[in-house]
Amino acid sequence: VQLVESGGGLVQSGGSLRLSCAASGRSFSSYVVSWYRQAPGKQREFVATITRSGGTNYANFVKGRFTISRDKAETMVYLQMNTLEPDDTAVYYCGARPFYSADIVSWGQGTQVTVSS
Repeated sequence: VQLVESGGGLVQSGGSLRLSCAASGRSFSSYVVSWYRQAPGKQREFVATITRSGGTNYANFVKGRFTISRDKAETMVYLQMNTLEPDDTAVYYCGARPFYSADIVSWGQGTQVTVSS
C-alpha cells in the first residue's frame, strides 16, 4: 500500500490541525496504521495507532490532545491535533504494517507541522 500524507502547515500555539493519510493501491483493511513524527535532530517517535477493529493507542505526550480515526471506506486515516504546542513541531509520517506483522512496510513522504509560540 502506498501512503500520502497531507494537512500539515504553520499554526500558532494552541491551534489545531488535521493530518490525513491516504492509501493508494489498496485499502487499509489488512493494515494497522500509525502516525509517527520526527523533530530536527531527534529520532522518529510514535504518536498514535489505529487497528483494523478501530482500537487506538497514543503516546503519553499526546495527553488527550490528538485523535486518530479512519474513514468507513478504509482508505483514509486522520490525526486530529488540538491544543498544539511548539514541541509538536516535526515532520509527521504515517506508516502501515500488515495486521500479522510487527514491521511497518510502507511509509508516506511526511508532512511538516510547525507550531509557533
